[in-house]
Amino acid sequence: MNIAVYCSSRSNLDRCFIDAAAALGEWIGKNGNNLVYGGSNAGTMHTLAQAAHDAGAHITGVVPQCFAHRADPLVDTLIPAKDLAERKDIMIDLADTFVVLPGGIGTIDEWISTLTHLVVAGDTSTRIIVVNIRGIFDNMIAQLDTTAASPFSRGGTPIQGHCIIVDCTEDMINQLNKITHNHDNEK
Repeated sequence: MNIAVYCSSRSNLDRCFIDAAAALGEWIGKNGNNLVYGGSNAGTMHTLAQAAHDAGAHITGVVPQCFAHRADPLVDTLIPAKDLAERKDIMIDLADTFVVLPGGIGTIDEWISTLTHLVVAGDTSTRIIVVNIRGIFDNMIAQLDTTAASPFSRGGTPIQGHCIIVDCTEDMINQLNKITHNHDNEK
């Protein structure tokens, strides 16, 4: 199963964010899954890739031209993208499920673009696990819920229809186990 992960390339983050990325990478590799990510050699992106690599995962990095100099040498398959928009499209096309780790505006952009893609495509089975450690995404979740309940939303699909919100690493792993179990049963 290809798992796309959106996360930060920032360094010097609190240990809880680094540990979540490492636990996810390790889980991906130990469970025979493939990592699809932004391909950067910094921050939780690199932590994630290192843990996945050490646990035996195949790693695909999708790197836009503007960040080509930051491509992680751990990547098994490097896919160049002309820009950030193309990077998102490629990652969405490659992935079977998505995980959003704490990150900044780029991470939020990737999450919302993926959510929009799933809603517009009518995809009711693919899930996005949003790891809301320390409530980093509380305001975004509230905004999405407000929008979904507004007259601007066709059909009022709530965020929970596509996103699974968790607040700790253990819950993230539990949700991934459920998703991969269901994915394996559908084969």
